[in-house]
Amino acid sequence: MRSLAGLALAWIATGAAAGCGPSPDPCEAAGGTYHIALPQTVASPVPAVVFLHGHGGSGEGVLRMREMVTAFTTAGYAVIAPDGAPRPNGTRSWSFRGDLATRDDFTFLPAVLADAADRFDLDTERSVLAGFSSGAFMVNYLACKTPEAFAAYLPVAGGFWRPMPESCTGPVRLYHSHGWRDGTVPLEGRILGNGRFIQGDIWAGFDLWRQAMGCRSPAPEQAWQEGDLMLREWHCGAKAELRVELFLGGHMVPEGWAERVITWLKAPTTASSSTE
Repeated sequence: MRSLAGLALAWIATGAAAGCGPSPDPCEAAGGTYHIALPQTVASPVPAVVFLHGHGGSGEGVLRMREMVTAFTTAGYAVIAPDGAPRPNGTRSWSFRGDLATRDDFTFLPAVLADAADRFDLDTERSVLAGFSSGAFMVNYLACKTPEAFAAYLPVAGGFWRPMPESCTGPVRLYHSHGWRDGTVPLEGRILGNGRFIQGDIWAGFDLWRQAMGCRSPAPEQAWQEGDLMLREWHCGAKAELRVELFLGGHMVPEGWAERVITWLKAPTTASSSTE
């Protein structure tokens, strides 16, 4: 295994935006490919943020989100950007619904983290799963099915589809960000494909998460405002934390999102009276 320091220096020297560490080609994992950007720190092992692109995107495109990637790598995180599996029309996306599955992403994504951890000496115990839009739907479904796969989950502009899961396996740490004016994934959901697909109500998804976390009250423990951001938070026990961030924009990753989730990830978790 190459040293993390050597890989990081090679990445900085080449200025590569995407690839397998210093290599311009993506990493090969069981079932697909991924790209990775390494932190500039030489400390190891380091945690990773596995970030899933939206419908039609790519892992290479994720690593072109320079501000986000730089925020994470500066904070000591590797950024792993897997490629969604192509649909029959060639568009890449994620198989969170069985009727749309072209690959078992519930197996593929943990395998990507394991492969990257072996190659680059990453800390799987502190690594998290994030995603935008279609990628955020995948984040929610994987968190619901196998909450232990990642240390925390960071969906942006995506929740569940109808019919929603009846329940989730267990508690998670989850930070959900959503645009108040999102017209692609509205907070209340929408109908697609002449009724074939129905995006679920994001608010109903929060209720599903509170049940999985064992929260006794639907009311948040905290509700506050930071500039244009509206935030609500539930602490419902060990590894049972839900933060909801609403911003004024539409279907997008909001400015400063990475810095905010980094602060949240590094904050100590505490149980609260919402479980009592």
